[in-house]
Amino acid sequence: MSRTRLSALVLALLMLPVALLTACSMGGTADDKASGTPASAEEPAGVSIPAIGVRSPLMRLGLNKDETVQVPPPEKGMTAGWYTGGAKPGEPGAAVIIGHNDTRDGKAVFHDLGKVGKGTVIDVERGDGKVLHFAVTGTEKVDKKAFPTKKVYGGTSERALRLVTCAGDLDSDGHPVQNLIVYASLRS
Repeated sequence: MSRTRLSALVLALLMLPVALLTACSMGGTADDKASGTPASAEEPAGVSIPAIGVRSPLMRLGLNKDETVQVPPPEKGMTAGWYTGGAKPGEPGAAVIIGHNDTRDGKAVFHDLGKVGKGTVIDVERGDGKVLHFAVTGTEKVDKKAFPTKKVYGGTSERALRLVTCAGDLDSDGHPVQNLIVYASLRS
């Protein structure tokens, strides 16, 4: 990884809590058009969590012009997005999928994510049609001001998957004050 790309990634990771804080209720949008079509066979095209009825194509998410991590636009509330700055699902490292809990229009793709528990299966379909099966290893609700950036996005030799959405009570501006993070590992 080039030094410039590494610096941009570190900055983006530091800015993630700000992006999630401002985007979940207000419906932050991606600066660039996101697409549910993967750029390559190894990239994820969709995610499903049968236990809670989730089945979603995946948008490709990168960084906004201000170096914050993109989130799916609010009008695509039922579509999750894969952060392209992390690992591809199934490869060593943390692959991160971000989705809304609710939008101004109502329930969104990860509305019931809080119902998953240890062992819940998460399937990720790649662009080549191969389905990777992950199992939930844990969940965590955190205050957005204390978002565990390194734990979610940091390096790992594990073939890990992280799902991130907003959670908790609303602040005085109507924004959720917490994030729900689901941790999962590739099943052997």
